[in-house]
Amino acid sequence: MEYLDFELPIKELEDQLDKCVILGQESNVDVSATCKQLEEKLEQTKKDIYKNMTAWQRVQMSRHPNRPYTLEYITNLTDGTFLELFGDRNFKDDKAMVGGLGRINGQSYMIIGQQKGVNTKMRQLRNFGMANPEGYRKALRLMKMAEKFNIPVVTLIDTPGAYPGLEAEERGQGEAIARNIFEMARLKTPIISIIIGEGASGGALGIGVGDRVFMLENTWYSVISPESCSSILWRSWEYKEQAAEALKLTPVDMKKQKLIDDIIPEPLGGAHQDKATTFKTVEKYITKSYNELKDLSTKELVAQRMEKYSNMGEFSDK
Repeated sequence: MEYLDFELPIKELEDQLDKCVILGQESNVDVSATCKQLEEKLEQTKKDIYKNMTAWQRVQMSRHPNRPYTLEYITNLTDGTFLELFGDRNFKDDKAMVGGLGRINGQSYMIIGQQKGVNTKMRQLRNFGMANPEGYRKALRLMKMAEKFNIPVVTLIDTPGAYPGLEAEERGQGEAIARNIFEMARLKTPIISIIIGEGASGGALGIGVGDRVFMLENTWYSVISPESCSSILWRSWEYKEQAAEALKLTPVDMKKQKLIDDIIPEPLGGAHQDKATTFKTVEKYITKSYNELKDLSTKELVAQRMEKYSNMGEFSDK
C-alpha cells in the first residue's frame, strides 16, 4: 500500500496495530485491549483526515497510484461484455483515449474515456492519459455511431489535460476539442459524464459535455492544474496549495456553482480502498441517470442539455 504525505499518521497507526497483533500471536501476553484501542484510534484518525481534506489533498488523492483507471472501471461495469473500438479513420489510433460498446445492467452503452496506464511502460504507451487530436476525433466518431443506433454514451474523465506537444497543435488539437464540445451539445442520444480522477482543462471538456455530469468525491475539475496556475501567477510550483484553494476545483465547489449534477461518494480513504463498492456505486448512478433520460424525446433531450450549459456562469447582483 502506498501512502500520501498527509496519510502518514494512518500508516504509523497501522504499523503499530500490525506489531500488536504479531506480539499477541507470538507470545502469551494478552494484548487484545491494546489492539482494540489502536483500532479505534485508527478508525477515528481516518475519519478526521479524510473528512477534512484540503483542495490540494483531494488533488493528490485523485492521482493516487492505486486508484482505479478507466479500463478497470469499464471491465467491472460491463462484466466482460466490452468490445473496444479503435481509430479515428483519419490519422491513427490514440492509445490515451479508449472507447467501445459494453452492457451495464443489461443496457448497451458507448463507453469512452482517457486511460493513464498502471505502470511506467503502460503510461508511456497511453501518453499518461493525454490525448492527441486523433483521440478526440476517435471519441467523436464513436459518439456519432452511438447516435446513429440510439445508444446512450458514458464518458469517464481522467486526464491531466490534452497533449500540449507541437505535433498535436499542428494536427488541430484546439479544433478537435472545440468540435467535440459543439457536437456533444447537440448529440441526439443521452450522455452521462463522470470525472473519476483528474478533470483538467480542455482535455476533460473534450468528452465532458453531458446531460448528467458527476464527480467522484476525491476528484477535481478545473480549467488549469494547481501547479500550472501557481507557475503562471507566482512563477513557481511552491504555491500549488494556494492555487488549489483559489481555483475552487473540488466536487463540493463545483456542485455549489451548479457546474455538475451530483457528487458520487467514495469509500473512506478513497476509491482504491474498496474498488468493488466504488464500481457498484458508479453503476447505480449510470443506471439511474439513464432511466431519467431514456423517455425524453430527442428534441427535449437536446433542448435541456442546451439550456443547462447556457445557464452556466450566469450571475445576478439583484
